[in-house]
Amino acid sequence: MIFTFLAFLLLIFSGIPVVFALGVAAALSLVATTNVPLTIVAQRVYAGLDSFPLMAIPFFVMAGLIMEKGGIARRIVDLAAAIVGWITGSLLMVAVVTGTGLAAISGSGSADTAAIGSMLIPEMRKRRYDLDFSASIIAAAGALGPIIPPSIIMVVIAITSNLSVGAMFLGGVAPGLLMGIGLLWTSYAFARRGGSAYLDAEPFSLGRLWRAFVAAIPALFMPVIIVGGIVGGIFTPTEASCMAVIAGLLISFVFYRELPVSALPELILRAASISAAVLIIVGTASVFSWLVARQGVPDLLGGVLQSVSRSPAVYLLIVNILLLIVGMFIESISAVLILMPILMPIATSYGIDPVHFGVIVALNLSIGLITPPYGICLFVASMVSGRTVTQLSRQIWRPLIPMIVVLFLATYVPSVILALPNWVLR
Repeated sequence: MIFTFLAFLLLIFSGIPVVFALGVAAALSLVATTNVPLTIVAQRVYAGLDSFPLMAIPFFVMAGLIMEKGGIARRIVDLAAAIVGWITGSLLMVAVVTGTGLAAISGSGSADTAAIGSMLIPEMRKRRYDLDFSASIIAAAGALGPIIPPSIIMVVIAITSNLSVGAMFLGGVAPGLLMGIGLLWTSYAFARRGGSAYLDAEPFSLGRLWRAFVAAIPALFMPVIIVGGIVGGIFTPTEASCMAVIAGLLISFVFYRELPVSALPELILRAASISAAVLIIVGTASVFSWLVARQGVPDLLGGVLQSVSRSPAVYLLIVNILLLIVGMFIESISAVLILMPILMPIATSYGIDPVHFGVIVALNLSIGLITPPYGICLFVASMVSGRTVTQLSRQIWRPLIPMIVVLFLATYVPSVILALPNWVLR
């Protein structure tokens, strides 16, 4: 197994994409250390993709793209502006509230970041906001996407670890909302010291709030359909993702009328391209995961860790540190597929609730979306704002603080994660 990991690390640091590094490292290990025929690679890739719940990924991606182009995202922004637009640093507040709202629709951090940034960055520049801090807040708000349901990362974690997708979704609600509150506080604290640029807030108006709410009602039905359908046992996650696409199309065509039919082929191609990139990683990672399990790595590492400490708290601390570092360098879905087959069996051997542990993994890897050098939401915010990743990285520590505080709160107070799924699914 040492040979496999060394080959994987060497390939990664040589600049080869993760998808090829996973497959090539596994194939080299099979040739060098076993007598298993290489045909098993193709079989395991196919087996890794032969999963009905995985079909939810392309449909959730498509729903996010429809949200962005069909006017749904703009109505969420308008509603957020009506709710918090009167507070000091109003556009920062709008970014966070919008990120929370869009997270309940798309489940994709990068899509949410792009949608929020494209709508708010021009006005932030006009009002002379600090663009580096503003873009870092937008990136952090986008990173709530994989935490608040629906979440593509949580679907992958649930499939990888044989967990209930509904329980995972419910487990992410409270930590996601707490992170949103933490980002609001951080934005307000910065704006209070930022000078007059942050004081030109519009007064609160019940009339404006009512108009924005009425306009957003169709958009607000999407999370009710998706999460409510899964939790209520009406839909499977895959069926719910299909319903999200249908609902998004109906809302965009019938209510908002901002999505031309001619735009559908482009959206379908984009969704297919993004989904293919995700699913090929799933396929090659399944070979890697199978090899890890076959060589007994979880049992070996579990024995080593338990010889060091039998405390679940120590194990969770080690996992948090490991995943925060991994999230800085490896894309989140790749990290799930590589590490979950190793970490989950060890967690259960410590008596840690699997849903609790799965959500902790999702929280860590969502934070990884904004940590340099390779945080995807950081890159998206950089492109939308016209600032470099280095410039944004000088301010990203501010939103990171409340997110990491919530991570450790959820880690060591399990009820933060488990209270809602235990109450709803009991």
